[in-house]
Amino acid sequence: MSAAENTGTDPRQRRLPLHRTVVGEVGPPRLVTLPDGSPAWLVSRYPEVRQVLSDARFRRSRLYAADAPARAAAPDLVNNPDLMFNQDGPDHLRLRRTLRGAFTPRAVARWQPWIAAIVDQCLDALVQREPPVDVVATYTLPLPVMVISRLMGLDGSARSRLRHWSEHAFSDGSHDGREVESVLREFAAFGSELLERRRRTPGEDLISSLVRAADEEGGIPGPQLVHLVCGLVVGGHDSTMTMLGNSLLYLLGERPECWPRLGADEQAAEAAAERLMHLIPLGDDQGSARHAAEDVEVGGVLIPAGSVVLADCLMADRDPGVFPARPFDDLFAPLEAPSLAFGAGPHYCLGVWLAKLELRLGLHRLAARLPGLRLAEPMESVDWRIGTTSRSPRRLLVTW
Repeated sequence: MSAAENTGTDPRQRRLPLHRTVVGEVGPPRLVTLPDGSPAWLVSRYPEVRQVLSDARFRRSRLYAADAPARAAAPDLVNNPDLMFNQDGPDHLRLRRTLRGAFTPRAVARWQPWIAAIVDQCLDALVQREPPVDVVATYTLPLPVMVISRLMGLDGSARSRLRHWSEHAFSDGSHDGREVESVLREFAAFGSELLERRRRTPGEDLISSLVRAADEEGGIPGPQLVHLVCGLVVGGHDSTMTMLGNSLLYLLGERPECWPRLGADEQAAEAAAERLMHLIPLGDDQGSARHAAEDVEVGGVLIPAGSVVLADCLMADRDPGVFPARPFDDLFAPLEAPSLAFGAGPHYCLGVWLAKLELRLGLHRLAARLPGLRLAEPMESVDWRIGTTSRSPRRLLVTW
C-alpha cells in the first residue's frame, strides 16, 4: 500500500513518523481509486516508475485542463497550472532554461563556504540556549530560510513572511479558502514586484540571473515567471526544513548509535544524507500524477489514453528487485541505484544538489558540535506540521 493509504485521508490523523511508512508490495501497474472516487493506474516498480516520469507521453499539464477534475479542494501553489512542474514540452523547457546553470553541482559547490557559515551561525544561536530547545524553531527552519534568502537577495521583511506564505501556498486544507486566495494574491504580487525590481536594478542574486535569462529566452508568460519565483522562494526552504526535521527525528529517536559518526566523518554524513533522502519521504503523497496522452504499455500492461497514472516513487525506492529488503540497516552504504526521491526525467528537481548540500552540512556540523544530542520528548508526542506535499515535526525538543 502507498504512503497515503498507510496514513489515512484526514491530515489530522497522520501521526506515524514518515520513516515508519508502510510500503506494500510492488508489482505490475494496477487500477486504484483516488480520494475523489475516480480511477487511476498505480505504477510501483522502479524501472516502470522511471519510465512514466521520463516518457513524454505521460504529461502534467493535461491534469489541469479546463475539463479535468479539480486537483485540490482549496487553492494552493502546488496545483497552479502556471507552476513550472505542471508544464510540459516547450513551455516547461523554456522555464527550465531560465535556470540553466543556476543549480548545477559546480555552482552549488561554490556556495558551500557561505552555506557552512550560515550553518555555524545557526549552531551558535542554538547552543547559547538552555536545553531543552526546539530544534525546529532554532535550526531546521532558520537555516534553509537564511540560505534561500541569501540566494535570492531577499530583505528582512520578505524573510519574516516566508513561513506565512508557505503555510498558505502548501495549505493542508485547514485554512479558509478565501484567506488562502488572499495570501496567494499577496505572494504573487510580491513575486511580480521582485522580478520588476531586479529587472530595473539587477544584482548578483538568483532572481537577477533568472530575469536576464528569461528576457533572453523571450515568450515566457508573466504568470509562469511569477509562479516560478514563488515556487523557488517557498519550495527552496520548505523541503530542506522537512528533510532536516524528519531526519533528526529518525536519527535521534531510533538510531542514536549513528549520531557520533555523522559528526566525526563528513563523508559518512554525505552517504547518510543520500540514504535518508531516499528512504524518508517528504510527505504523504500517494504518487506523482501524470496523464496518459496516448495508449502506452508499462510493465506489460496497456494503460489507455486519457488515464491518470500515479508514479509512486516511495514504493519504487523500496523495490526489492533493486534495493535491499532492510534498507535502513546500513545508513552509510552507497545507494544501490539512483534514488527517485527527487523524481526523474524532464521534471527532475532542479534543487537536488542544494538540498543534498544543506542536509549534509546541517547534519554533520550539528553532530560535530553536539555529539550528545538527544530527544527530550517521546517520538510519539510529535505535533506534525502538514502541508500539501510535506509533513515534518512542528516542534522537536532536544537536549544535550
